[in-house]
Amino acid sequence: MPDTQNDAGLAMETVQFSLPVGEISLRASAQLPVGRTTLTQLLPILQNLENVIVDKVGEEARSAGKRISCRAGCGACCRQMAPVSLFEAEALSAWMGSLPEVRRTELEQRFQRALSALRDAGVMEKLLAGDWALDEERTTQLAIDYFHAGVACPFLEEESCSIHPMRPLSCREYLVTSPPELCRDPSAHEVSGVRLPMKLSRALYAFGQEMTEDARGWIPLVFLVAWGRRGATPGEYVAGSGREVLRAFLERAATVSASAND
Repeated sequence: MPDTQNDAGLAMETVQFSLPVGEISLRASAQLPVGRTTLTQLLPILQNLENVIVDKVGEEARSAGKRISCRAGCGACCRQMAPVSLFEAEALSAWMGSLPEVRRTELEQRFQRALSALRDAGVMEKLLAGDWALDEERTTQLAIDYFHAGVACPFLEEESCSIHPMRPLSCREYLVTSPPELCRDPSAHEVSGVRLPMKLSRALYAFGQEMTEDARGWIPLVFLVAWGRRGATPGEYVAGSGREVLRAFLERAATVSASAND
């Protein structure tokens, strides 16, 4: 039976669940829709889960005498090629579509300028080739070339993320403990990244790979506007009651995590 209703009048239920994260089992609860739900609609739950994992890693780093360097105002990492799952792309596209026309147009123009800058830097042709995702060395080189192009994320404003509460999981998962100034060129400096015991983004990518038969299962964030114009609804690929969709995601996350640690 539903426990309550949300602001939209949808029946909701409280679900208790656990997720194996490294050597511990993360116990949590969430308010989930009783009726039909898509994976894209559950993103806020997954973002909160990721935040808990990241906070735990941050506490462990502090206990070890280290400190997470990432702060608002330091946007060096926002010039990297940020992966966005298809489900996050769907949610961000819908959000942009709900904005006032002036703001939406401003953001769309930023995306266009970013694409033009990547083209002028000779990176766009490599990005569009797509087959780089099959080769680790080429993927690494493309990431370096992209960063050296110096093209900021269109959502970056005054060196801070303007969509911080809904930023992609990959952005949440990128943490360093080395001095911020070293992030100005990770290919030239030894940046100390923080290893997460589980990256929930990989489960989303796995669903994307399965759905599209694409080696990545994600798109570079800079392609968001162009991708959104297709009107795709990938969230429908994993749909059911909120409980069923969450279970499917948790099972995939555990499987992907186990494979990554083999």
